[in-house]
Amino acid sequence: MKVIFMQDVSNVAKAGEIKEVADGYGRNFLIPKKLALLAKSPASITQFKMKAQSQANTQAELVELAQQLEGKEIILKAHAGAKDRLHGSITSADIASELNNTTGLVVDKRKVELAEPIRQLGGYEVAIRLAKDIIPKIKVTVAEKETD
Repeated sequence: MKVIFMQDVSNVAKAGEIKEVADGYGRNFLIPKKLALLAKSPASITQFKMKAQSQANTQAELVELAQQLEGKEIILKAHAGAKDRLHGSITSADIASELNNTTGLVVDKRKVELAEPIRQLGGYEVAIRLAKDIIPKIKVTVAEKETD
């Protein structure tokens, strides 16, 4: 059975390769796990090439977004009490919203990596995981909101 590998499979093939594999291996493992496509027609090969092209475009867009985000600084204001402790907290949703408001760059709140919500005034470095290997860092400064 001839298959086109969609992802790297260790000790078998790299993504994009067209190889002959055992029928059972292809039918029972590779194809159900979407590791490979059946390469029986030119249409499936064209489909794979189009999918690979769209993935490359998406990857390029993420790299461009990461370059725009890298080193950005946002300032969030919040009410604070004794010992610079916040009333409430700053969450990843707050950071994503402020990034959108100040820079116009849309980042999903699930991409903002906070181990726990920010509960103190000060400066923090926050990672934004756009993809597995694309992780720009931004600076978040939490300042006290002036009371009237």
